[in-house]
Amino acid sequence: MSKFPTVLKRLVLGRPFRSDSLGHTLLPKRIALPIFASDALSSVAYAPEEIFLTLSFAGLSAYAFAPWIGVAVALVMLTVVASYRQNVHAYPSGGGDYEVAGTNLGSKFGLTVASALLVDYVMTVAVSTSSGVANIGSAIPWVAEHKVITAVVIVAVLTALNLRGVRESGKAFAIPVYGFIIGILVMVVWGLIEAATGTTMRAESAGFTLHSEGTWTGFAFVFLILRSFSSGAAALTGVEAISNGVPAFRKPKSKNAATTLLLMGVLAVVMLIGIITLAVITKVNFADNPAEQLQGAPAGYQQKTIVTQIAQAVFASFPPAFYYISFATGIILLLAANTAFNGFPVLGSILAQDRYLPRQLHTRGDRLAFSNGILFLAIFALVLIIAFDAEVTRLIQLYIVGVFVSFTISQTGMVRHWNRLLAKETDGAVRRRMRRSQTVNAIGLTMTGTVLIIVLITKFLLGAWIAIAAMVAIFVLMTAIRKHYDRVAEELKELGDTPTVLPSRNHAIVLVSKLHRPTLRALAYAKAMRPDVLEAVTVNVDDADTRRLTAEWEAHKFKVPLKVVESPYREITKPVLDYVKRVRGDNPRNVVTVFIPEYVVGHWWEQVLHNQSALRLKGRLLFQPGVIVASVPWQLESSAKAAERERRARPAAGDVRRGFAASAGGAAKPVETPKPAKETAE
Repeated sequence: MSKFPTVLKRLVLGRPFRSDSLGHTLLPKRIALPIFASDALSSVAYAPEEIFLTLSFAGLSAYAFAPWIGVAVALVMLTVVASYRQNVHAYPSGGGDYEVAGTNLGSKFGLTVASALLVDYVMTVAVSTSSGVANIGSAIPWVAEHKVITAVVIVAVLTALNLRGVRESGKAFAIPVYGFIIGILVMVVWGLIEAATGTTMRAESAGFTLHSEGTWTGFAFVFLILRSFSSGAAALTGVEAISNGVPAFRKPKSKNAATTLLLMGVLAVVMLIGIITLAVITKVNFADNPAEQLQGAPAGYQQKTIVTQIAQAVFASFPPAFYYISFATGIILLLAANTAFNGFPVLGSILAQDRYLPRQLHTRGDRLAFSNGILFLAIFALVLIIAFDAEVTRLIQLYIVGVFVSFTISQTGMVRHWNRLLAKETDGAVRRRMRRSQTVNAIGLTMTGTVLIIVLITKFLLGAWIAIAAMVAIFVLMTAIRKHYDRVAEELKELGDTPTVLPSRNHAIVLVSKLHRPTLRALAYAKAMRPDVLEAVTVNVDDADTRRLTAEWEAHKFKVPLKVVESPYREITKPVLDYVKRVRGDNPRNVVTVFIPEYVVGHWWEQVLHNQSALRLKGRLLFQPGVIVASVPWQLESSAKAAERERRARPAAGDVRRGFAASAGGAAKPVETPKPAKETAE
């Protein structure tokens, strides 16, 4: 039974990849497009719905504004795509908006962008999955009746696929994404040809009468138009994903990423405008409240999505095409969440490397994916899906705020980036190219900033405030984590005054991850045991970190040798176990003592941030015959404060039972149990 978890893990994830095989997971453009662009491409399925749904409050006459709103959204999208093509060339390291903002505007702006993107990625999974379930539910009633359960299962499947690795999930998702693109383009072209030849195409809701809810005139009507535009701007979500995923492209990385970004933008705009045009031609009536707004609809009428209504009208004489469009749209909306599953873990890893998130998010899993980040994203998205009953209309109000915050700050950073380069550049031709790029980013800043203001005004009370509150909470949390890591680093960096202990006797292996005060204490304690053999051992998980450690070790001229144990699969526990077994050999009288430096903390949340590797190692080493595990504690400042608080809190109920008695000063001290006479004499 002990092997069952490992067998199950291998069945779900597959065999692990070596660290040196990371280059084989890089993506060609044909695979990168469905991985990074599925969110932006799929949003053309629900963005038109949100435009028509918002305009429906003012009645059928307001639908005349839908094409113009679509053109405005398309113009903003093309501008943002052009702006982000500058980003991927200037910052190809994968930090995306976070790196642009942090480098050019400061760490606080970088954290603001990071918190906005983290919220947006979670919303992408929740909205895309819920929208995909709604589209499939248009063809399968059971799915419509069990939306939450269906969405939860789909998120679980997506999580498992992404845990298997970026390249493998990309291959699995490529066919459905290209199937959706081809299906929508064929529907648009065929529908326009039919309309041009005079063929009558009517959606199933074309015969209904759409009533307005209330009176919409003057400022109220302008506000409604702006709200419709802000809802349609959801089509821009996912545009930034490629700038965050540049390292995943094959070389030349920046060029391939920019080409993929352009292709994504052109496809998204063509499909968005095409769907809105066909919706007007087929006279789709799409209401927020069908039971009250649609007169002439049969009792119990279930309103289908706009895409499925258009497909039913365009392919009225060929029903299989209708089902194909319905399922292709539903599937890509589900797979659109995959964009977030690739963006969130990478951003989380970068933030963890910068010490703004727990370090566990920086490590790669068996399949070279950032497994912890994938699991975090899935959990948060499931909470939203369950809390909002997988309702797209309720979730969409929380959407796009984060992405336009990142758009605006990123473009501001790029304008400053070009200003900094122009101040140093003297070549006239290069300066002209920089000016053109700066102009593109300035236009992008103007447009995205305007859209952000519109979104905040029109959606704040509808739920956008929840997304803003989440961004603030994440910002505060990341700041607190960074302060904690900085405080610990400051506390541990002093090496000169570390107390030394005279050697005693024993045999030891000291595990080393970094050269700091806890490491020196562990070495000193191991020397005190007077071992027959004493060596320090480190596991090579990251080549750069290992080289840095060995250089520091040699610079300090320690007499204790440092042995590097290779770990091609980035594991720590198994390489240490194998090495300990080799050192011990077959002689049952041999004893190996493993010294593990360990932090002593004063808060439960600090334990989450530290000691995880040590706990896993101890749990495995304790079961090895002939192996003694010694934890060498290093008390952080917070632990001393916690001990002081506990001392001041005494006497407390139950102290006598626990072995404490009140001292003269009011504090409690341990009770010394008298020894038997014979033992004392000895």
